[in-house]
Amino acid sequence: MIRNLAIIVLIFVLPGISAAAQSSAKSRIIRQWNLNHDFTEEVSIPFDTVFSLFHRYRITDRYSPLNATLGNYGLPFYQLNFFDRINDPDEFLYANYLPVMYVPRRALFMNTQVPFTELVWSNGGPRETSEQTLRVRHSQNVNRYLNFGLIYDIIYNLGQYNYQRAEDKNFTFFSSYTAPVYKFYFSAGINNITSYENGGISNKEDLRQYETRDVPVNLGGLNTAKSFLKNNNILLVQRFTVGRKTEPQDSVKIDQGFSGLKGTFSHVFIYENTKRSYADKYPQSGFYDSIYINKSSTFDSLAHRIIKNTLRFDFTTDEKRKFRIGGGAGIRNELIRYSQIIPTHDILLADTMALRKSNNAVVGRLFNDIGDKFRWSANGELFLTGYRAGDFSLSGEIIKSFGWNKGTANWSINGGIINRQPSLWYEQWGSNHFEWNNTMKKEFRIDIGTRFNYPDRNMDLRFNYAITDNYTDFNTEAVPSQHGGGLSVASLLARKDFRAWKFHIAADVLAQVSSNSEILDLPLVSVRSAGYIEHLFRFKQTNGALNTQLGADLLYHTPYYAYSWMPSTGRFFRQEKFKTGNYPFINVFLNLKLKRTRIFVMYDHVTSGLLGYDYFMIPSYPMNYRMLRYGIAWTFYN
Repeated sequence: MIRNLAIIVLIFVLPGISAAAQSSAKSRIIRQWNLNHDFTEEVSIPFDTVFSLFHRYRITDRYSPLNATLGNYGLPFYQLNFFDRINDPDEFLYANYLPVMYVPRRALFMNTQVPFTELVWSNGGPRETSEQTLRVRHSQNVNRYLNFGLIYDIIYNLGQYNYQRAEDKNFTFFSSYTAPVYKFYFSAGINNITSYENGGISNKEDLRQYETRDVPVNLGGLNTAKSFLKNNNILLVQRFTVGRKTEPQDSVKIDQGFSGLKGTFSHVFIYENTKRSYADKYPQSGFYDSIYINKSSTFDSLAHRIIKNTLRFDFTTDEKRKFRIGGGAGIRNELIRYSQIIPTHDILLADTMALRKSNNAVVGRLFNDIGDKFRWSANGELFLTGYRAGDFSLSGEIIKSFGWNKGTANWSINGGIINRQPSLWYEQWGSNHFEWNNTMKKEFRIDIGTRFNYPDRNMDLRFNYAITDNYTDFNTEAVPSQHGGGLSVASLLARKDFRAWKFHIAADVLAQVSSNSEILDLPLVSVRSAGYIEHLFRFKQTNGALNTQLGADLLYHTPYYAYSWMPSTGRFFRQEKFKTGNYPFINVFLNLKLKRTRIFVMYDHVTSGLLGYDYFMIPSYPMNYRMLRYGIAWTFYN
């Protein structure tokens, strides 16, 4: 499907690519950003057309570079780094897919001088087990303030093992208007994800005897089990800054008023509707211990709809002043609807249940810039009424910049306190194979950390420490549980790009430890490193240049009891039988760049079968056997 679509796209875009290759290299201003957690500020993000390590094509790795997967890209996964894990109660249903989705807190916005288009396509493996990805991104400005754009991402992965197919189709349309007085940011996301569930392989020793498609799985042809996730969302942020004054030539300036003070009124609207379904045509296969609703087929369904409205006022002093202070406060209302099927227990039938909840919270922030090299900020929220009454969060950060000969380095200290009610789905659940009614205490967590970032030396060091009371997860029975005592986690993450002539080593090393490995086990050390040779070929006759990278990529972590996967609930849960790790996943790659065209060729998992068969990130879910992958990206904006 994607291959045919890519051919059609090529027919239309090749003339544009040819024009881009022939044009002179002109500097074009293209800017992109997200909004911060309270949607009050733009946070610039690097423009992703870089050549280095282009073979790392998976967008999940941009969220966190170290992930544990079910072996097939597009299926659920979780982050090895404890401090990257997703634990927001509102994101419970899609936490294991969020980095590939378009949701309000990850909305992307752009501003371009010229129309910008990017196409990225990749393919791996033979047709019957192939993995294909396609991304189409376009953005253009109507004028210097108004921009609109769209992104369409497809992951279509048939999988090497039976009933492991993944179909992720995610789309977003975004627009922004960023005049000095009035601004709006609009984003709409449509996420449709289908995951075939095979329950893992029956016996890992079968990997030695069979081809991947012949390895027996726990949920096979009689089950044809699938999970469906659908999410639709809208974000609309409007900001109006008071004190407008018109000057000649239609320019607009903010009246600074007393001491350069200016204020902004904001309205933030968020709508999200998420539905998860699970289907299984043979519930009595023996994979599940209990059947509560229907012995002949399973179709579980649950949904979460949330509407948030925030009104706030923010102020700041003159940005040109050496001492700048600002802050703001507001109120947020949340309307939530939970719905699901529930067993009746009288007969094998199901009923439906809908719960409506609401919350009211106050939010606030305060920050101070002293010169351009020192800044501190504090943010907080307190839920006054509703389902989450008494929940609160408070976070702060201090940043100091240092101007050195080789560039600017930044040192930051951060901390936070959260007292939060776990997701309602931890308390109430109904399905064909699982049912629970719990009363969960609020999770209380304290975080502290520090970071040293030196971009011009490609160095990033982070230390994080957290202690949690009432830590909430899924236990070895795959049902919710809370740990009554304190649980602490410490982590050190180091990133560095070492260079010697044309030789490069780009390494991410994560060390972390948990105070109670029976409740939360973590790999002591996780490494993702690429070693490669980079060379620029110049062609005098055509005045052209071809940049190349040739090398190998390593992913490794020490042994630990990784989470297992429960298809029915769509959650990872603790297990104590099978350790994963102590196995090096090695890829060999070649990256090429010619003007604005990037190409990679990669032999994936070359170590499979050569260093044993313990290539698991998740118990019972082996990683793919070695395969050839290749991909290409076109970027043109002329």
